[in-house]
Amino acid sequence: MGYVEIFLIALSLAMDAFAVSVSDGLALKEVKPKHGVVHGLYFGFFQFMMPLIGYLGANIFKGYIESIDHWIAFILLLIIGFNMIRETFGVEEETATSEEKMFSVGHMTMLAIATSIDALAVGISFSLADLKMSIWTACLMIGVVSFVLPFCGVYIGKFIGGMFQKYAQRAGGCVLIIIGVKILFEHLGLFVI
Repeated sequence: MGYVEIFLIALSLAMDAFAVSVSDGLALKEVKPKHGVVHGLYFGFFQFMMPLIGYLGANIFKGYIESIDHWIAFILLLIIGFNMIRETFGVEEETATSEEKMFSVGHMTMLAIATSIDALAVGISFSLADLKMSIWTACLMIGVVSFVLPFCGVYIGKFIGGMFQKYAQRAGGCVLIIIGVKILFEHLGLFVI
């Protein structure tokens, strides 16, 4: 695998993180640079680390991860998505704190893990492939792409969301649920999008 293949893999791995960032951007009242940076750092870091962990631990983790990765991602995204939708039906005071919850360490870590589990499997496949570069270079490319797309996604989500914050947050929650279902169905072989 050369640079073009790794870049395409990086783009495909970053799409879920990008979609999550767009949905979070939809839910924000005001987007600040720190929102994009937080998304970029969390998603970029986890997308960098997961393939590296997968590559280094290929022999140990391969059987376990392939059998449950889709369930972990599905459950995490389902919980986060339903929680986002539930919060839109709360009183106005709760909505004011939703930004604080949205960017909490726990919430961001769960999102980053849920969207980067596939990267762990990719790292395992890297251990079996003929990489034309070091694993560090491949993981760095994935991490950089996974920083840039979510950073931009927050702004794109805000641009799309505009005045429809509650409806946009509900839509964002639905997107997370759909991503979780998509991951589950793909791994169960029910359909591929």
